Amino acid sequence: MKGNTTIRDVARAAEVSVGTASRVINGKTTVGREVRSRVLKAIETLGYRPDAIAQSMRRGSTHVIGCVIRDINIPMLASFVHAAHNVLDRAGFSLLLSNSEGREDRERELLMRLSSQRSDGIMIGPYSPMTPAFDKFLRGLGAPIVMVDRDEPAWADAVMADHAGATRKATSRLIELGHRRIALLTGTPVVYPARTRIRGFTEAFEAKGIELDRSLIRAHSFLSPESFQQTSALLASKEPPTAIIAGGIDMLAGVIRAIRVRGLSIPDDISLVGAGDSELAELHMPAIAVQHWDQGEVGAAAANLLLNRIREVASDEPQHVLIRSEFIERPSIALPRSRSALKS
Repeated sequence: MKGNTTIRDVARAAEVSVGTASRVINGKTTVGREVRSRVLKAIETLGYRPDAIAQSMRRGSTHVIGCVIRDINIPMLASFVHAAHNVLDRAGFSLLLSNSEGREDRERELLMRLSSQRSDGIMIGPYSPMTPAFDKFLRGLGAPIVMVDRDEPAWADAVMADHAGATRKATSRLIELGHRRIALLTGTPVVYPARTRIRGFTEAFEAKGIELDRSLIRAHSFLSPESFQQTSALLASKEPPTAIIAGGIDMLAGVIRAIRVRGLSIPDDISLVGAGDSELAELHMPAIAVQHWDQGEVGAAAANLLLNRIREVASDEPQHVLIRSEFIERPSIALPRSRSALKS
């Protein structure tokens, strides 16, 4: 970090006025996206940090914890937020929740805002790829960080669910039922949840000694519209899957919609496994089998890790907590409709 960098340097590098640079740093929404991106890039390149961080160190704790998540509308994240809030509230801290909308520029803007507002700590499951530049950005925030369901950067405390274990169990059970053409839909492998789900999926086939058609792994996005498109493409292919694993907490609705549009039935025509227990999974007819982990446990663990780091009672080494996950079998999975059509 270059301590002698000023806001004037940032404005000059971004080719904007000092006032515009100040509005971006302070989170004002009156700045266009292109200009905001230029200012954020200049901040990162120059290593600029607002003076508020030094002021915070002099004044002491603000007792505010920031939390940046992709989408506050995802129901499963409510239990995470509730549990984290309860732990922090009992310790006298307030939780400030922000929604990144799955946009990298928005994510960095929110993190910068939390830093400039002197948050005592930050919880985040970043959407941005963990590049050297983003690693440097996180190091410069000036506050303890706990990564949520991310294993990078390795120097940060982290809480992760065992997605590999649950996916391995779900895949193994489908193989036992006779399925061979099993599709896995998940996010891009650059992030921990997708990468470990793919690992668990492939390990299940290897353990059974069965060849895996890797074209059935669709690792593009966790978003519901993408899961609809990928499912539609798979079901329209010459050799469609007989089972689908939706490997993301926001993907199940898109998969179900695509199955219905094609006029297929669960599990008579296709077996289905979701990720994370939800009202949709429980109330769907038939109920959907799921890879399950306790989001409340994740939230409480993340909050406690952050409090320990703030109170300086944690060891110097980064603390990594793995939350147990399981496979809950439900009527959405069954024998494949035509076993004779499956590869042996």
